[in-house]
Amino acid sequence: MVFVSRTKLQGRSNTGPLEYNILTINVWSTQGMHILGILNGDMTQQYDFVAIGDMVVDAFIQLSEDHATVSKNLDTGRKTLEMNFGDKLPYEDVTVINAVGNSPNAAVSAHRLGLHTALITNVGHDRYGTDCMEALRTEGVHTEYVKVHEGKKTNYHYVLRYGPERTILINHEKYPYMLPDFAVPPRFIYFSSIGEHGIDYHFEIAAYIKANPDTKLVFQPGTYQIHLGAEKLKELYEVTEIFFCNKEEAQQILGSTEQDVPTLIRAFKELGPKMPVITDGPDGAFVVDEDNQAWHMPMYPDPAPPVDRTGAGDSFSSTFTTAIALGMTPAEALSWGPINSMSVVQHIGAQKGLLTREALLEFMADAPEEYKANKI
Repeated sequence: MVFVSRTKLQGRSNTGPLEYNILTINVWSTQGMHILGILNGDMTQQYDFVAIGDMVVDAFIQLSEDHATVSKNLDTGRKTLEMNFGDKLPYEDVTVINAVGNSPNAAVSAHRLGLHTALITNVGHDRYGTDCMEALRTEGVHTEYVKVHEGKKTNYHYVLRYGPERTILINHEKYPYMLPDFAVPPRFIYFSSIGEHGIDYHFEIAAYIKANPDTKLVFQPGTYQIHLGAEKLKELYEVTEIFFCNKEEAQQILGSTEQDVPTLIRAFKELGPKMPVITDGPDGAFVVDEDNQAWHMPMYPDPAPPVDRTGAGDSFSSTFTTAIALGMTPAEALSWGPINSMSVVQHIGAQKGLLTREALLEFMADAPEEYKANKI
């Protein structure tokens, strides 16, 4: 006769809690009982940072400025990319980058800065999906929560580059969204862009945070989530710890024409986020801390004109979050974010310029005297 029992042994390491799962097999025979202990898998370690959101392959196409132009509407300020219809247009270069998107970018950023990270996302059962998985593993981001779907394609986007700016052609595959069964609740969940069919996923994540209050939710809304506004995602905003967007996105979400950034931030605090952070382009970044104190941080000076602005927001948000996870104050975290953004825009793509913690601290040490957070 065979009896199988399961025992959990728990402890801690320098980076978090550990858990062994032990299967004990008891075999009864005429000679008595024999016990065989089997270690089932590796130690289960709590993740510091789990990012949730769609992953894509980006093909960056550098347009020829001799065959493409950008015009500006003087009434609205809106810019339009223009090319001759029906022509064969030369381009200057193309660069393909795997495993990108708001959340993959954030996961890579947090790992380079020293956090234990994983990504929850989906890929198709194709060559691009395999390439994305390999890219994540090379970066040290754990892929146990990445689902591979038969019969579906990996997201593939085309980024039309004109100078440092870009226009992105997107097409999101409709993957089923579902949270995994975490062995240990993560310290931080970083939630960003998903497809338009994923409205219920927001409520599932909100319910998980309510049931696991020690897990802090970070929300950096993507285009679809911004269009939804505050009311439709009320349950998610109510359980959000840290929130990120830029000034124009804040106005759109709130349905407001308010120009004062600290006022916009306090409007978000009323929705639930304890630590809203709003960026305002060259005017820097703002946060209101849990004591209702507003802080402003100027942008870190660019060492050279930006090459490509893709991923600047992701690097800022993930770096700020990492600093908070490492125990820094909001004002201190606000000084980290712009440095990684400065580095990222010096390269094509959202990940090549992401800094290690050591490199970031070197930039901090060399920062100009005026680069510091100020109370406002």
